[in-house]
Amino acid sequence: MENITIIGGGNLGKSIAIGLVKSNLYSANEIMVTGRSLNRLALIKESLAVAVSTENAVAIQDSKYVILCVQPKQLPSLLAEIQPALKPEQVLISTITGVSIADIEAMVEGNKVLRAMPNTAASKLQSITCIACNENAKSELDQVQMIFRTIGKTLVIGESLMQSATVLGASGIAFFLRYIRAVTQGGIQMGFHPGEAQLIAVQTAIGAATLVAENNTHPEREIDKVTTPMGCTIAGLNEMEHQGLSSAVIKGLMASYEKINHIK
Repeated sequence: MENITIIGGGNLGKSIAIGLVKSNLYSANEIMVTGRSLNRLALIKESLAVAVSTENAVAIQDSKYVILCVQPKQLPSLLAEIQPALKPEQVLISTITGVSIADIEAMVEGNKVLRAMPNTAASKLQSITCIACNENAKSELDQVQMIFRTIGKTLVIGESLMQSATVLGASGIAFFLRYIRAVTQGGIQMGFHPGEAQLIAVQTAIGAATLVAENNTHPEREIDKVTTPMGCTIAGLNEMEHQGLSSAVIKGLMASYEKINHIK
């Protein structure tokens, strides 16, 4: 396989590196991770056995694919740093929120650019990665999908949906975790110890997601299998809806979507 450099060893970059090392497609010696924190890089090197560097231009020299995992405000200086070292055949894969393919192409010369939005579940090979590209980079799409399939599932979308994909797939991790926390707190109030309540909440969430994923059914079909007339499940569901569960979730998603469209 072609070597990969991940520029940015933060939470997302590290999660991608962990997932790639765990996969059968890449070995540790085919992956390089860069960052500014020597302590963080040392921990990544020790735990994953991948190469690390604080020198981005040096780190990309032997890599076909360069995954950009930095903050939007850091991108212009990063591209200015690596551009002299970029070769025409190298492919840039941006995970950066709010920065279009055209924006990046305007800052580099001749390199193919794709956008990808994985999430931190990449470290457990359970990410959903949405990928977008223009006509110029279509020849690289299959290979980029193969890279991200090693850390979960992929979905090719139009670039206009990348902001939405970030809210649903990346921020969505936090939204589901907050629900698990709420269920755990409810379990504690009903009498379980915290560890027990969390175990039940987590495994139930995994089970619910697996039912929908493997049965390929609508969530309401699976809900119907659990609710009985005048039962405790429908009573709980109806009370949650009376209190605005679905509305609150949708409003939260739209608040994130509104915010992401104004990130510079």
